Amino acid sequence: MSPDLTFLIWSVVLTFVQVVICATAATMAVGLPQLAGNRENMSANLEGWGGRAVRAHRNMLESLVLFATLVLVAHVSGKANAMTAFGAQLFFFARLAYAVIYIAGVPWLRTGVWAASIVGMGLILMQLL
Repeated sequence: MSPDLTFLIWSVVLTFVQVVICATAATMAVGLPQLAGNRENMSANLEGWGGRAVRAHRNMLESLVLFATLVLVAHVSGKANAMTAFGAQLFFFARLAYAVIYIAGVPWLRTGVWAASIVGMGLILMQLL
C-alpha cells in the first residue's frame, strides 16, 4: 500500500477515535440511558472538553472528505509520489495534533496545526494540477 493510502487509513482511524471520545463525553454528560433513547427531548449541549471534542470531530469530518478525494485521485491517476506522500503525512500528523490541542483547549496553536493540515492537502493538490 502506498504511503498516501496508509495515511488515509490512519486518518480514518483517527476519526473513529474521535467518535469514541465524543461518545464518552456525551455519556459522561447525560448518561447512557439518555443516549440510548430516542433523543427527542435531549437538549444537552456538551461544554468544556466534550464540546471541544465534538467540534474537533466535525472539523475532521469536513477535512477528511477533501483529503480522501485528493489521495484517491492521486492514487488512481498515477500521480502519487514523494510529495503527495509528504502531504498525506503532514495532513495526518497535523490532524492528530489538532485533535489533542483542540480538546485540551489551546486556541492559537490549534489554528497553526489546522493550517499545517491544509498545507498538506495543498501539496497533494499541486501534484494533481
